[in-house]
Amino acid sequence: MISYADIVLPLAQPAYTFAVPEGMTVVPGDAVAVQFGRQKYYTGIVWRVHDRRPGVPRVKSILRKLYDTPLLPAHQMALWEWMADYYLCTVGEVMRAALPSLMKPSGDNEEEFSEEEFRPRTECYIAVAAELHGEEQFHEACERLARRAPKQYEALLEVATVGDETRIATGEVARRLLRADYGALHALCRKGLLVEAWHERTDERADAIFRLPELTPHQQEALSQLRREFAEGKRTALLQGITGSGKTEVYIHLIAEVLARGGDVLLLVPEIALTAQLIERMEWIFGSRVTAYHSKLTGRRRSECYLRLNRSAGGEFVVGARSALFLPLRRLQLIVVDEEHDSSYKQSDPAPRYQARDCAVMMARITGGHTLLGSATPSLESWLNARSGKYGYAQLAERYGEARPPVVYVSDTLRAAKRGERRAHFNKLLLDKIDETLGRGEQVMLFQNRRGFSPYVECTECGWTARCPHCNVTLTYHKNGQKLVCHYCGYTADVPAKCPACRVADVVPMGFGTEKVEEEIAKLFPEARVARLDRDSVTSERAFSAIVADVEARRTDILVGTQMITKGFDFAGVSLVGILNADNLTNGPDFRSSERAFQLMMQVAGRAGRRNDGGEVVIQTSDPGNPLIRQVVEGDYEAMARTQLADRKAFFYPPYARLTSMTLRHRDPVVLREGTMALAERLRVRFGRRVLGPMAPPVDRIRGEYLLGLLLKVESGASSGKARELLRAELKAFAETPSFKTITVVVDVDPQ
Repeated sequence: MISYADIVLPLAQPAYTFAVPEGMTVVPGDAVAVQFGRQKYYTGIVWRVHDRRPGVPRVKSILRKLYDTPLLPAHQMALWEWMADYYLCTVGEVMRAALPSLMKPSGDNEEEFSEEEFRPRTECYIAVAAELHGEEQFHEACERLARRAPKQYEALLEVATVGDETRIATGEVARRLLRADYGALHALCRKGLLVEAWHERTDERADAIFRLPELTPHQQEALSQLRREFAEGKRTALLQGITGSGKTEVYIHLIAEVLARGGDVLLLVPEIALTAQLIERMEWIFGSRVTAYHSKLTGRRRSECYLRLNRSAGGEFVVGARSALFLPLRRLQLIVVDEEHDSSYKQSDPAPRYQARDCAVMMARITGGHTLLGSATPSLESWLNARSGKYGYAQLAERYGEARPPVVYVSDTLRAAKRGERRAHFNKLLLDKIDETLGRGEQVMLFQNRRGFSPYVECTECGWTARCPHCNVTLTYHKNGQKLVCHYCGYTADVPAKCPACRVADVVPMGFGTEKVEEEIAKLFPEARVARLDRDSVTSERAFSAIVADVEARRTDILVGTQMITKGFDFAGVSLVGILNADNLTNGPDFRSSERAFQLMMQVAGRAGRRNDGGEVVIQTSDPGNPLIRQVVEGDYEAMARTQLADRKAFFYPPYARLTSMTLRHRDPVVLREGTMALAERLRVRFGRRVLGPMAPPVDRIRGEYLLGLLLKVESGASSGKARELLRAELKAFAETPSFKTITVVVDVDPQ
């Protein structure tokens, strides 16, 4: 009987049905090569096998299987399906994000497909020939070689005693692990005393003894509380601990318990490049059990890692960014989401626009494992879930060891300017503190949440500003290179010698970014060694590592940076942190801006005094009476949370509603306006007043396309599944309307 398979392709398309050739056996999760359309060849994943022929005249057949075993375990298939349904995309789009690029080759013909097909590296393995497995035969061969070829004798002895010198080793050993001369090994193979074979290369995973840190009484209590929460049936728990309280030590003990049982663990971090210290620490504790997985690895490394984990029987520990969630860990029992509040866990483009933290919670439900969310300043959604009893909860309210929280000072920039106590962009209080800190031989961090030299350039005569020709946004001035750069599309231009509008005056930089801060602080403290850490200075992983290494070795006195300096760093010498423009954080146009400002300032402040008497933090602001600033000074997360939750409840925002944003794009603003109005009317028939818009985003033109937005608010108590079903149907009908087919609609569920 002919069988058929529904196959998912890495396209924004539904699954397509192919015939299974006679003699071929496929199961769900298998990777196969198929021809799609007239010429294109793709990698597909078998989703379902059945005997129902599709209603088309000709059904193409699967060309071949790509791997001996299924590429996708059942729990990953379940996660893909949930993500496609929840985030309003196709399973093919999830596949595009989930698999390493080399594991989904494509081509315009079968030859091109085969050239792109991933083939794991192979290497030579050596073993003692079967004729020498007996003690007598082995010793006879050794005696002959010892007299005539001492190098060959040493090589044979090394191969035969790998791992155990009391008996003859009969298993294979990778040639790269042997100290013996390759010529001697080759000669022994020619004589038939050794045999060689080429196999796929594997990384050795030794059963190391874990070096677990000793816990303080507070950490031990938090660990015991988490164990109780999990034992009582909670699938997810929140560990809230102030910066420097030692949350990582609690993670480590839970991770060790799972690994000891043979289970797999996944530790998610916001940005893998910024957590090198954490990975090094985990490797020191867990040895070769640790696998790092992130986009900075080569395609080959990611593919080899995926295949190795797919074959593993358990006991794996992966540290990775959000994409590590798609790895085929077959005995996944614990997912730890470190800094769970971080916006980096949300993928903005392309689809699926998923939130890795929420997907981790769902994955734990699917596998029957547990998720631990950790943060000093949790997202309000997670905090409310913990306080309402939906999640388990444990707290660390004291810093680890003898360290104390930093002392926070608020410096009024307007008052300092009136009194003449402001130089460049620094108030006298901050400059005095920097001088004192450097005098003690300690280090300083300065935080400015804007890169570049200046946010824009302006004509002093007519007020002209340089703007991107493709985006409705000003160009940022970068002094290094003397360029104007668009941070949206990458457009660059030279700084004009004279104003293009009035031809009278020069254009001058306005405002300040990290590049300007670096220059000014170097002038004010010429003896200090100043470095900058932002997206412009970190041109490669090597450049990033060099900057971090200099700070760790105290070859840098003052580090200037953006949000990059807030994540995952534990520098012993930093005792002063300066936040240069808190107003830039607190005055955002988003309902989450206050929450994010609090989180960011608390994270920055937490970099100070992690080894000594607490350190100091100076916050520069023109609004020192802002309640949010007071909450940061007092470190009062609960006051911030209750204030923000009250506002969100009053105005119907998450976590009291679920948001879905729709951004419509088109090069013709008239067509875009008509299409957006039409879609809004269709949605209002279904959802009524829950639909808001059309509205223009702050940047309403990017890469030559105009943008308009719609927002759907659905109350938390309503059926989100039914709402998604209705929305999917209306978007499909809109896309099929002839006059609006050229409009692109980007749907973002739970926008951040």
